[in-house]
Amino acid sequence: MTAAVVINGQVLAEQVRFDLKDKVALLDKTPELAVVMVGHNPASEIYVKAKERACAEVGIISSQHHLEEDASEEEVLDLIDSLNHNRDVTGILVQLPLPKHLDEKRVLYAIAPEKDVDGFHPLNTGCMVQKRENAFVPCTPKGIMRIVHYAKEDITGLHAVVVGRSQIVGLPVANLLLQENCTVTIAHSKTKNLPEICREADILVVAIGKPQFITKEYIKPGAIVVDVGINRTDEGLKGDVCFDDAYGLASYLTPVPKGVGPMTIAMLLENTYQAYLKQNRS
Repeated sequence: MTAAVVINGQVLAEQVRFDLKDKVALLDKTPELAVVMVGHNPASEIYVKAKERACAEVGIISSQHHLEEDASEEEVLDLIDSLNHNRDVTGILVQLPLPKHLDEKRVLYAIAPEKDVDGFHPLNTGCMVQKRENAFVPCTPKGIMRIVHYAKEDITGLHAVVVGRSQIVGLPVANLLLQENCTVTIAHSKTKNLPEICREADILVVAIGKPQFITKEYIKPGAIVVDVGINRTDEGLKGDVCFDDAYGLASYLTPVPKGVGPMTIAMLLENTYQAYLKQNRS
């Protein structure tokens, strides 16, 4: 068994941005992504800066709307309402996590579906499940699918195991894999015989938030392994997969960092561009 091909998400994301830059330049008006941030979460501030740089690279305006930590829910909802009605704003993103006193679902669901470039609104979720063309696919699952197709173009009939059932990653990516004719198993914290189930996976997507939880006992030789986890440890950022174990078994493997993360931001830009096209159909 040869060592895995390590998929560089930064390189894939760079290609997406390169293609988008040319497309954005041809538009009649510059798209604008409005980013709403509540409080001063250091990790969130880093992510927002990264998104701002990526927007600038492709020619998308990034406007920042920062509320204080103690902002009321009505203040947040009023801001979103104003952005919904602002014709200059193409897409709206609420940076997570929100302070605990805010109802995350209520805030996210307040975003107009046509500006919901994160793809979290129930209408977009329903459209995605129904395979409607007008749906925004959540950025991380969309990026994961690009990575999977980089490894293997036709995944029809493969067994995919998704470890994690979150509304943001696990469930959407399972649905997207099913739409591509995979046989899909969703595993989670209550799953029995998890190592045995994971070892059946031709495609293993892991999003559980436990550093280096997936070791060699979980990995089928030759599998495509996508590590979505970002865990801050004393040794630095670690994924949910033990990289060294997977490197010796998988055929393709995403690293942490520089794997799924850059593709998530690239898909956000792509969704913003698509939002512009949908809002400006002649």
